[in-house]
Amino acid sequence: MEKMKEWKEIEKLLINVDMVNGFVKKGAMADSYIEHIVPEHIKLMEHMQKEGEAIAIIKDTHKKNCREFNRYPAHCVEGTEEAELIEELKPFEKDAFVYQKNSTSTVYAPDFLGNIDKMINLKEIIIIGCCTDICILNLAIPLQNYFDQKDREIKITIPKNAVETYEGPNHKREKYNEMAFKFMEQAGIHLVENLAI
Repeated sequence: MEKMKEWKEIEKLLINVDMVNGFVKKGAMADSYIEHIVPEHIKLMEHMQKEGEAIAIIKDTHKKNCREFNRYPAHCVEGTEEAELIEELKPFEKDAFVYQKNSTSTVYAPDFLGNIDKMINLKEIIIIGCCTDICILNLAIPLQNYFDQKDREIKITIPKNAVETYEGPNHKREKYNEMAFKFMEQAGIHLVENLAI
């Protein structure tokens, strides 16, 4: 993979979480309403490319009988269309760090934290994607804890207009978004309505 900058030169990292078909386009966990954040993602990712900063793409990718399916319907199974990045964002994939995860938290994806450690001049991480109250929350707070443990001063920013969650019978979108925002804010995550670029 071609890196936009050398590890030690990266100061900003944009992490795009789980904008795969299985959450946005089709399947048991998909909610097409999430598509409304895609134009903001394209804008932010194009800006990062223009600035020469780094982009990471996270793809939920599960084995057929993974443990997570005890709690959630089967989704984003490895080798299926559900586990692929949505078509609108695929052009960014070739120049990004790409991680596949088998849990709701990116921090456990192979090589993820090891690569973060290589970014010795990293100043800010921007997190976008879905779902706010599951995979965004389970990346932002553990990552904040990791930086506390390492005594690294790295700002974690979440633009509210670039994250979204799904609507379901026992899962009200607005309620769960607000709950996630509250927990992340309490953890010291920097929440903004949008990124002015």
